[in-house]
Amino acid sequence: MAEITAAMVKDLRERSGAGMMDCKKALAETGGDIEASIDWLRAKGLASAGKKAGRTAAEGLVGVATAGTKGVVVEVNSETDFVAKNEQFQAFVRDVTQLALETGDNVEALLAATMPSGKSVQEALTENIATIGENQNVRRAKSLSVNQGAVVSYVHNAAAPGMGKIGVLVALEGDAPADKIEALGKQLAMHIAAANPLALTGDGIDPAIIEREAAIAKEKAADKIAGKPPEVVEKIVKGPVDKFRKENALLTQAFVIDGKTPVGDVVASEAKAAGGGIAIKDFVRFQLGEGIEKQQSDFAAEVAATAGVKKSEPVA
Repeated sequence: MAEITAAMVKDLRERSGAGMMDCKKALAETGGDIEASIDWLRAKGLASAGKKAGRTAAEGLVGVATAGTKGVVVEVNSETDFVAKNEQFQAFVRDVTQLALETGDNVEALLAATMPSGKSVQEALTENIATIGENQNVRRAKSLSVNQGAVVSYVHNAAAPGMGKIGVLVALEGDAPADKIEALGKQLAMHIAAANPLALTGDGIDPAIIEREAAIAKEKAADKIAGKPPEVVEKIVKGPVDKFRKENALLTQAFVIDGKTPVGDVVASEAKAAGGGIAIKDFVRFQLGEGIEKQQSDFAAEVAATAGVKKSEPVA
């Protein structure tokens, strides 16, 4: 049997528009023959569904699920917000999110996992695309866990239980009573949804982001730093950059509930009151569609193109 390489899968995906797992299966079934694989996909109705893959999917739902000391957040995209209200799509997101508790962050492993129906996630996704009529995509997943304590979730703008526009997980490590950890975790998760911290601490913020902030600070202080030695420039720029770190790191952000107490102090105070240890180990915040460049379409041009005429020509 011919070896199925990543390059072969990529080639078949580009030529057929089918999903990665379907392409792998097709190549395996045909001994690595690309043309035969295309026919196999067409016969299964997979290539036609895949033709929608070129369309931008930036809507959909973020799903969250927790099980004691572990939790997961998954983003599943669709082309329109209308599909996010579809019961079939919501059931798919719910099942995939539950499966991610077992598979973890790896999207490829998640796509290969078996759904309650007995189909793989990829197979179910392909069926959804064909029956709902929109491109859909399991975009990303992130899991968190603790040794002792809890992973607490929160969904903002919930469309259904456990899914919405923003999904948050916060991992709290500690031996404080479970109800105290859960209550604090819910407040912290809501804070994260609202304040959108970039990292747990200032030192954890992406260096590229800090460099950009430093450049902005230099531009704003151009008159003050003109002709000044490097050490003076660094001192002038340090203030705004330090402020940015403080305002964008979770532990130093002002807690949204009172607007003034640093989150780190809130956690320490709650741990003391609970009579046990509580520490934020990690957090994750998924906002639907963030980082996806949405295509700006000209609806009139699309209609004209479908009709096979130029935009300036009347559509009969």
